[in-house]
Amino acid sequence: MTSELDAWLDRHHAAFTEIRRDIHAHPELGLEEHRTAALVAKHLREWGVEVTEGVGGTGVVGVIRGRRPGQRAVGLRADMDCLALVEDTGLPYASTTPGKMHACGHDGHTTMLLGAARYLAENPDFGGTAILIFQPAEEGRGGANAMLADGLFERFPCDAIYGLHNTPGLPASHFGTAVGPFLASADSWEVTFRGVGGHGGSQPHLSTDITYAQAQFVLGLQGIVGRNVPPLDTAVISVGYIHGGDVNASNVIPSELVLGGTARTYSAEIRDTIERRIGELASATALAWGCRAEATYHRGTSPLINKAEQVEVAVAAASASVGAAHVDAKLRPGTGGEDFAEMMLIKPGAFMRIGNGVAADGSFKGLHTPLYDFNDAIIPDGIRYWVNVVAEELGMQPQAVAA
Repeated sequence: MTSELDAWLDRHHAAFTEIRRDIHAHPELGLEEHRTAALVAKHLREWGVEVTEGVGGTGVVGVIRGRRPGQRAVGLRADMDCLALVEDTGLPYASTTPGKMHACGHDGHTTMLLGAARYLAENPDFGGTAILIFQPAEEGRGGANAMLADGLFERFPCDAIYGLHNTPGLPASHFGTAVGPFLASADSWEVTFRGVGGHGGSQPHLSTDITYAQAQFVLGLQGIVGRNVPPLDTAVISVGYIHGGDVNASNVIPSELVLGGTARTYSAEIRDTIERRIGELASATALAWGCRAEATYHRGTSPLINKAEQVEVAVAAASASVGAAHVDAKLRPGTGGEDFAEMMLIKPGAFMRIGNGVAADGSFKGLHTPLYDFNDAIIPDGIRYWVNVVAEELGMQPQAVAA
């Protein structure tokens, strides 16, 4: 037996796939999503959704009020931006903009929330309000904070908020989440070593060799994780770049060298420790070798902490969508970053993963790679999940997957 939503999804799957591929072919970086935002607003208005544009720059918010009594409001959030990456998929709908690519699936996230918006607008059989948040600039450009600074939750009050992200390697249409720390803070750091350069061949002893200080510093970074972070806590420190010297002057010891990277943590205490110890280690290592070091630490997205009440809702919604056997309520956390965490500092929420699929041989194309593509086959289950979050939160009849 096919449910009403199943039949509706069958009728509209092709149209939503077309929307997703159109967004994919026209990627836009964070806070530059003018075409994408206009497309989102256009479709929402066509479907009778109340629309506000320009929230936090290029953000779009849709409001759907249920026909039944109810004061509760639930926020559903999708991201819209792409990455600065050259696509190498060769697909007929591949990026038409050089150097930009939807390599994280935000085109799919936007499409799934649009699909839910259309269904809910046509079937507002719930009590309360569904707030549809189409966020710009998730990929490091501060879109969540931009929307918050523009009064997102003052203008569109929400009692709880939910996010959804695809995950390559997780079987298609499987879901997973967990209570507590689920994603890490995503910080960056940089250290500049300065010393006295010199001739590396004939007079190295007259220099203060910053390359040696830098090497000792890099080795010492993992000592921060190994000896300053409690064994049962999580921290990652990685070096992403090292710049110094000149390829055309291999016999010159440079007088300045810059290196930097990322740091990931789940707690404020460990985050503070990492920031402090990177600065201390840089200064002490430089001093030991007669040079100087300046360290800077930039705090990016906050740790994402799922609340138990909202995880219960999310798991119930996913179970109604694909069956409980395909939902992992204790999925292992990751150290990726997600700026939906900034919204979750203000409102209680849950972040859910949906499987993007895995090949028969166990392989998959990962996020943030030139070969990645969002799996259009999971669009219906993503829409079904969003509808069921509203069903769980606002009293709508759950839309269970057909047996």
